[in-house]
Amino acid sequence: MRYNDLVMISRSRRTALAALGACLLVPASALAALKRLVLSDDTWRKRLTPEQFNILRRQGTEVPGTSPLEREHRAGIFACAGCDLPLFSSATKFESGTGWPSFYAPLKDAVVTARDASLGMVRDEVRCRRCDGHLGHVFDDGPKPTGLRYCINGVALKFHPK
Repeated sequence: MRYNDLVMISRSRRTALAALGACLLVPASALAALKRLVLSDDTWRKRLTPEQFNILRRQGTEVPGTSPLEREHRAGIFACAGCDLPLFSSATKFESGTGWPSFYAPLKDAVVTARDASLGMVRDEVRCRRCDGHLGHVFDDGPKPTGLRYCINGVALKFHPK
């Protein structure tokens, strides 16, 4: 079963199926390296702010222009606010003018994408590979060298300066 197929299944069943699929298709050494983080909604609510929970666990979107990380220009790493997995390097951040932090590429093996047909349009959703938290969406209108724009909710990120 592909990840995109799992998106149409409820979150709890999707998590269970993804774990089962990982056990069947991925070598044990790769599973150990990934260290998936699966928590109950109650645990996530205790771990995250209400806004982080809404975005990371319920696929919400922050109000554009409200994240201080949109204006963060120091060298460093942007990590998942849910599990602290490094996601994006500041070297790939650019000013998109959209109101959300934007990057032209994620770090290797940091994110997964899935088809998102909500809101009457088809988009590619970006999720954290470790905790499956919703980060934002990726579009094909970004700068070189990739031509991609990872439009990410700042609330879904935390910044670690170099």
